[in-house]
Amino acid sequence: MNPHLNADTHLIADSNYIARCRRQVDRDGALVLKSFFTADAIAEVIAQSEPHEADAFYASSTHNVYLTPPNPDLAADHPFNRQIVSTKGLIADDEIPEDSPLRSVYNDATFRSFLCGVLGIDEIHPYADNVSSINVHFASKGRELGWHFDNSSFAVTMLLRAPEGGGTFEYVPAVRDAEAGDMAYERVASVLDGNEPVQQLDFEPGDLVLFRGRNAMHRVTPTEGAVTRLLVVFAYNDEPGIGLSDSALKTFYGRTS
Repeated sequence: MNPHLNADTHLIADSNYIARCRRQVDRDGALVLKSFFTADAIAEVIAQSEPHEADAFYASSTHNVYLTPPNPDLAADHPFNRQIVSTKGLIADDEIPEDSPLRSVYNDATFRSFLCGVLGIDEIHPYADNVSSINVHFASKGRELGWHFDNSSFAVTMLLRAPEGGGTFEYVPAVRDAEAGDMAYERVASVLDGNEPVQQLDFEPGDLVLFRGRNAMHRVTPTEGAVTRLLVVFAYNDEPGIGLSDSALKTFYGRTS
């Protein structure tokens, strides 16, 4: 078993445990596994990541909730074109040390098999580019992740360090049906205008979070206080050889390699 995981609590090779986790994801669209990483692993990752905060890439552009270019045939205030602010920074996969606990877990065959079982997919693969697979996100005071839908069917994240305040994960489930091509413009506008009730997902450093965000609008509220919020994203694909386009790489990482 991977030494960076709390194996006594999370029996990730056990079929009954996997089935229990899958039922929760299917029911709620989200799963929080408390204290998935050991305290020592978290401390090591923070120590490796902190010195790179000043070098993190902070995207300077806004985006719509669909994470797509605007449509010039629609009005600027149309829900498809309304621009959202996201100000968090990140360091990319090629900046994660080879000996990082993050890389050890990301590449662990048992962990990947566990994710497949919980998410109901046959296999998962790293990104084909050299920046997208593991990212550490930094959100110092005032920085946030604006409302959006994920393009991928699932997200795997883990909080490394909580801020003094703010940094709350908020979501509205089942806003759209992407598989049916439903853009849900009216509901998107309602969420952006603050007219929809939102739910919060509570998690602490070391907790692993699985979230289905393709149809659920979600955001992270601005960080409050002097402590930078740190979060890791484990990004996978259910098909091999998939990488981000050059335009997406430029937008999210400021470079294409």
